[in-house]
Amino acid sequence: MKSIVRKTVCAFSVIAAASCLSFGQVAPASPGVGDAQQAGGSPAAAESAPASTKAHDDSYRIGNDDRLAISVWKEPDLTKTLPVRSDGKISLPLVGEIQAAGRTPLQLETEISNRLKNYITVPEVTVIVEAINSKKYNILGQIGRPGAYLLTLSTTVMDAIAAAGGFKDFAKTKGVYILRQNPDGTQTRLNFNYKEFIKGKNLSQNVKIEPQDTIIVP
Repeated sequence: MKSIVRKTVCAFSVIAAASCLSFGQVAPASPGVGDAQQAGGSPAAAESAPASTKAHDDSYRIGNDDRLAISVWKEPDLTKTLPVRSDGKISLPLVGEIQAAGRTPLQLETEISNRLKNYITVPEVTVIVEAINSKKYNILGQIGRPGAYLLTLSTTVMDAIAAAGGFKDFAKTKGVYILRQNPDGTQTRLNFNYKEFIKGKNLSQNVKIEPQDTIIVP
């Protein structure tokens, strides 16, 4: 008789436990491993990977004095913000000196990655130009504030004149000209007649300023 009672109690306990689970009580999962498996099948897959999209395009050419942010994923000692020196080079741990001026950020990324392969299996390098300090033009002569100006936006001759404070009283506004450096080292002279321009004549003379241009206001 006692044996029959014991079996009845055990059966009731099993049924009660099953009923509790059916009404929403869920057994707690093991922390960490279950989450990782849901994310990708293993604990290692839960760790985030570096973004593949670069925060720049491949049209800009790095110049002297530009400030670069160089990041190597998972390598804080190789993550630096530094300027390009006057010789066009930068220096990084394990990489040594490397030419930066004249290259695009993507080309510099590739070169740094290739050099780091001797130390890191798959180096993930990102190069971002934080500050453009190499693109400058000069405006000299009978102008309010002569000097060198950063060329960070699309700037025309009129924009440059306005940024420099306008003409002085005795400026020869018909004889303004731009000296432009050619790749072969020669210069091209581009004339700008301010009085014609403000009358709506020869509007094409209001050209966009290029790096290293010098505007002369006689």
